[in-house]
Amino acid sequence: MQNELTTLDQYLSKLRPEYYASLNAPLTDAEIAALEKSYNITLPADLKALYQWKNGQRDDSFEALVNNSGFLPLQEALEIAKEMTGMIGYDFDIENWWHAAWIPLFHNGGGDYICYDSEGLFTGQKGQLLEFWHRDGDRNVIAPGLENFLQMINQYYATTDPASFDEFFSLEEYPDGYFLKFYVK
Repeated sequence: MQNELTTLDQYLSKLRPEYYASLNAPLTDAEIAALEKSYNITLPADLKALYQWKNGQRDDSFEALVNNSGFLPLQEALEIAKEMTGMIGYDFDIENWWHAAWIPLFHNGGGDYICYDSEGLFTGQKGQLLEFWHRDGDRNVIAPGLENFLQMINQYYATTDPASFDEFFSLEEYPDGYFLKFYVK
């Protein structure tokens, strides 16, 4: 995990310096522990490592890190997860429209998220990343884990001509066996 974060740091600082400058400072162990206590959650090691690298991006930065989505600060991610989980059975009356095990890491600003799934809903793969579309019932699993997802981002930077970069930074190549489509109705 640390190698992927180091590589991503190098790519972003070199290839996208303005975006890199918009990333928040890393969280300390104490700051993460305080958030875990406040939200009554224990974060997996890979998720902690991500936020010990950078704590999302500033609120005034609208550039995408990946798939037309910005990187959420941890407190904001946990607050969104809490709010969405509180809507289960009320606004969300379709099973698995939202799940309590999901933590949104990236967002497009329109209510859609790429989430860390700590339970592995649909596949049994804890730590997988899936897409939550607020208007649609598809819940696509896009990576078996956070480290794999970072590898995909790093591969994008390694193989894409910087002149081809646009604001969407959409990944097109997924690990073997992934892009898994699931629908909730």
